[in-house]
Amino acid sequence: MRLVLIAALLASAASGPVYAHDEAAPVEQSKPVPKEQLLKPPADAVHYVVVSEAGQHGSQWRWQLPDGRTAYRWSQELRGWITEMDQVTTFGRGGAIEALTVRGVTTSGDAAEDFRVANGRATWKTATDSGEAPAGGWYIPAGGVGIANAPLIDALAAAGDAGLNFLPSGKGRMAFGATQTIQGPGGPKKVQLAFVSGILPSPYPVWLDENKRYFADISFISVIPAGYEGALKQLRNTQDKATAEAVAGIAKRFLSPAAKAPVLFDNVQLFDADKGAFIASRSVLARDGKIAAIGAAGSLKAPAGAQVIDGRGKTLVPGIWDSHLHIGDDWDVLSNMANGITSFRSPGTNLDRAVEATKRRADGSLLMGEPFISAIIDKKDPLAAQGAEVVSSAEKAIAAVRRIKAAGLWGVKFYTSMNPAWIAPAAAEAHRLGLHVHGHVPATMKPSEAVAAGYDELTHLNFVVMESMPREVIDKANTRQRVEGPARYFKDVDLDAPLMSGFVADLARKKTIVDPTIVIFEGMLTQDGGKAQPAYAPYMGIISPVLERSVFTAGGYPLVEGLTRDDYRKSYAKMVELVGRLHKAGVTIVAGTDGWGIELIRELEIYRQAGFTAAEAIQSATIVPARVVGADKRTGSIAVGKEADMVLVDGDPSTDLGALRRVVTVVSDGYVMDAADLRKAAGYSGVPK
Repeated sequence: MRLVLIAALLASAASGPVYAHDEAAPVEQSKPVPKEQLLKPPADAVHYVVVSEAGQHGSQWRWQLPDGRTAYRWSQELRGWITEMDQVTTFGRGGAIEALTVRGVTTSGDAAEDFRVANGRATWKTATDSGEAPAGGWYIPAGGVGIANAPLIDALAAAGDAGLNFLPSGKGRMAFGATQTIQGPGGPKKVQLAFVSGILPSPYPVWLDENKRYFADISFISVIPAGYEGALKQLRNTQDKATAEAVAGIAKRFLSPAAKAPVLFDNVQLFDADKGAFIASRSVLARDGKIAAIGAAGSLKAPAGAQVIDGRGKTLVPGIWDSHLHIGDDWDVLSNMANGITSFRSPGTNLDRAVEATKRRADGSLLMGEPFISAIIDKKDPLAAQGAEVVSSAEKAIAAVRRIKAAGLWGVKFYTSMNPAWIAPAAAEAHRLGLHVHGHVPATMKPSEAVAAGYDELTHLNFVVMESMPREVIDKANTRQRVEGPARYFKDVDLDAPLMSGFVADLARKKTIVDPTIVIFEGMLTQDGGKAQPAYAPYMGIISPVLERSVFTAGGYPLVEGLTRDDYRKSYAKMVELVGRLHKAGVTIVAGTDGWGIELIRELEIYRQAGFTAAEAIQSATIVPARVVGADKRTGSIAVGKEADMVLVDGDPSTDLGALRRVVTVVSDGYVMDAADLRKAAGYSGVPK
């Protein structure tokens, strides 16, 4: 889910901008313009393809209208989620946007957006917000067709060090990188890597042609001129290498020998994750990468050269785990460390990225928490997961399991298009090799059947819910029915009836783990848009205005015909209740986000709503995942002899889990890092609220 979200963002040349908007005045809801009424690209339109390693997912086109305006079209389907939109843009003197209109539908619903400049004022209106500001900068749409942002890239490339002002505030600049010669329809072509700063928290990459004009966006889902798809891997490798070089300097600064000097935290409240207890007035000494001593406040003496940190009013907790955090780029993992995530599970990373990221973390050139990585296995199918090991038989599924083991990974994740008959033999091989087995539940298969076939863990709560869904939903779980089915039907499911109560009891009896990522469904099912989602509200104003408008205040999942947002909210409330029942029954719950990581504390807050104590919620993001991955003897709690993975937070999470967002100091593998410095390096401008 996170991959789709960021892909859409980056494929839109960081679609979404820097400006104020009136959160109190969401736009009146209307039905999207249907596909049949959208513009149709002519035969001579410039054609881009939307692609990943799994194949082509869609197309974008650009052409000129008779009146001189520029038209764009985007048509895409990604595992049942549809994007169909057009855009018409009027460019004024100097190339800036004077007007634009966007119509159609995206995976988030109505794509409608309108922008106009008149009488020195710029006004905009989308399906979820509206606003205005003095004219005079470059307007970046909240959405729109990805390649429609190409003129912005061209303008940044031409602006040089002077940069470009955004409307109504902010400024962007472009730095140029390496060139590559690639092959395409016209033979060899020279392209150049560039990085844009001032829009997203960290510099984001874009490719230019030989004239320093927009060429392509390369990511896990890429936008590139038709005919150049064969260059994807070459461009991605070059881009990843350049990003790694940029972030390596940051890693070197934080992972210096001086940062591993002894540290004494005195007068702290200590969270004992093993016992699930908060202990007042403690002192904790870390030395040589280990917890050396724990005692009463003031009882421990700091060794020579030690850093002493006064913990009055603060709490020391074990390093935080996100149990569902896909490895992004090197900037993403730096951001995670700034939020105190010192360990994480990445359930779906391709083998090359898994191997190289792990290697660079080990040699100190990548500042990243300790990863426990799974790779995805899916059947070769138009609906296969991007980046998966795609297979076409049980034998090939078993071979993929062996490749994952040989790469040194921790687990195997099966996906929604897998043939159910292949799960048992592939899971048996995974278990023989010592690998963890988890994943989405394949279409036509119930979650109870997946557990019987060898799943150690069910990923995402909607796949637990799938046990109660009608057959027509279960059979299409590799499409958007995996969200729309639970949204429609789960509000009416009786959790006390034998079907679900028996299933919950079976999960507990079989010691099946559940990775709910419930925070995803809060955003999808409860939000109308126009104001910050609960997971993101504490980060408004400190990360990126782009994300604020395009993601943080976006509307939830589009309403299925015949249902209201209140219906969705009732289904979500039932999902929260299910998390509580799973926990009460003794099912192991691990906290994960499938997001940027910043959603993790909201995940824990929802667990509190579901009936967890504060201690139990924090355990789900510390000692419990450490036990699941088999690392609890060395990390996951603050105990003498364990690795020094700790986070000092401002406040008391025993009464306010939100205190876990206010990270003061991060200790990872004994390296002591100032969280404010980490946030600044990651592109944050302040402390979460």
